[in-house]
Amino acid sequence: MYSEQFQKSLQAVADAREANIAYEPQRMTAQQKEDLLKEYHPDYKTSEFTELLIGPNKGDKVPHELAETLQAHSRIKAEDVDLATPDYDVDVLIIGGGGAGASAAIEAHNSGASVMIVTKLRIGDANTMMAEGGIQAADKENDSPAIHFVDAFGGGHFAAKRELLSKLVCDAPEAIQWLSGLGVEFDKDPQGNMITTHGGGTSRKRMHAAKDYSGAEIMRTLRDEVLNRQIPVVDFTSAIELILDTNGNAAGAVLMNMETKELLVARAKTVIIATGGAGRMHYQGFPTSNHYGATADGLVLGYRVGAKLLYAETLQYHPTGAAFPEQIFGALVTEKVRSLGAKLVNEKGEVFMHPLETRDVAAASIIRECSDRDNGIDTGSGKGVWLDTPMIEKIGGEGTIEKRIPAMMRMFEKYGIDIRKEPILVYPTLHYQNGGLDITEDCMTTNVENLYVAGEAIGGIHGRNRLMGNSLLDIIVFGRSAGKNAAQKSKDVTIGELTLDHIEKFEQEIKDAGIVTDSVSPKLLPKYTRDV
Repeated sequence: MYSEQFQKSLQAVADAREANIAYEPQRMTAQQKEDLLKEYHPDYKTSEFTELLIGPNKGDKVPHELAETLQAHSRIKAEDVDLATPDYDVDVLIIGGGGAGASAAIEAHNSGASVMIVTKLRIGDANTMMAEGGIQAADKENDSPAIHFVDAFGGGHFAAKRELLSKLVCDAPEAIQWLSGLGVEFDKDPQGNMITTHGGGTSRKRMHAAKDYSGAEIMRTLRDEVLNRQIPVVDFTSAIELILDTNGNAAGAVLMNMETKELLVARAKTVIIATGGAGRMHYQGFPTSNHYGATADGLVLGYRVGAKLLYAETLQYHPTGAAFPEQIFGALVTEKVRSLGAKLVNEKGEVFMHPLETRDVAAASIIRECSDRDNGIDTGSGKGVWLDTPMIEKIGGEGTIEKRIPAMMRMFEKYGIDIRKEPILVYPTLHYQNGGLDITEDCMTTNVENLYVAGEAIGGIHGRNRLMGNSLLDIIVFGRSAGKNAAQKSKDVTIGELTLDHIEKFEQEIKDAGIVTDSVSPKLLPKYTRDV
């Protein structure tokens, strides 16, 4: 199964394991981190970015792939749609069926609003399901939201919108209790206390988890709550254009059945974008840990009606995506593996960085090890470094891996790799959209009235880098907030005449800017087949 280089490197890692367990590598200084990121992190690779020529962020630089879809033609023309006879008419329309959308729907329903979720796949087909390691909350005696804020603010390079980050950390303990009350089975000790662990960049153990399928457990619970409440869910249907009214306010969306391509109209007093991330855009050719539908749709929908983006040029490349075997290339290897004691080791068996550096620093360190230092292991389709998982059982005792990260163990077991006995190969994978639509503290976009955003489609919560466990947290905190605020706002909304005039205005902007493109957006789904 393994090449000669593999076998030689595996032996070097095994020989050095005992010494590496005892070895405590130094953390980098702030200057060392800054220098490393500028040289090796994908966000600093200037050739991979281009300037936006139209829209509210004109002049800003974003990845080439994002610029193409933001400046693409609409999938429809205004005359294709009959706005006079809506197919759906609700108080709150939620676009997206992941954790943020489900949380928003539950709270909007609690507020007495008529709610509908529309999702291009099924409810629960979302990045929430892919999250493994846990959710942060400062709810232990030696911790506080203030300490959580300092960790996250520094980890995000001091770029987060303070009011959003403050809300995230202050609402976190109550979010855990809300989830627990709904039925989420968090890991607990024999006395019933929640078990918490460290994550990269955290100064306290505040990571709450459900084994290593935390996101799936949270999504299971939220989905069941939505369905038990009989909140309408229109699945396999995409929002392909927002609808404004004659006052310029968000007033619904044009929907497209993914199978029949039938166009439908949803009229709403308020709209919540909860469309998730962008991993399936495969920026810079990176593999991704994201689910099949993560194609930045919400950013396109908002941008076309004038909603501003914040930090759209920043992405998170999770340092440990599976690099081998090829069948699971890019699949997430949770940071929890490192918080349990596994260290990153190069071809020679050397520990080359502190295991709990922030994700951007860890990703850049791995890229450096595999490029300039030439200490990566050739997989045949790329390079990677070892994540020495057998360390976990040497530190925590036999059975720790099966107890704490069973899904990870079984994923590799399918390919004949026993992570209790041999390390696994990893390389950074496109994981999270740090940037997104700019919002105020109540989750409404800064320049489009009645348009709210929740979850990964928001920009500014985490700054320019996110700490582990703060994404599952933000979908709950801001999903709930968006649902409550959108429902409350809907009580005072009088919808004007529906219009799609913005499509022609945007089309004129494309023409005036001299942009020549055949692309249409939102992208909806990635394409992996060749044209024949």
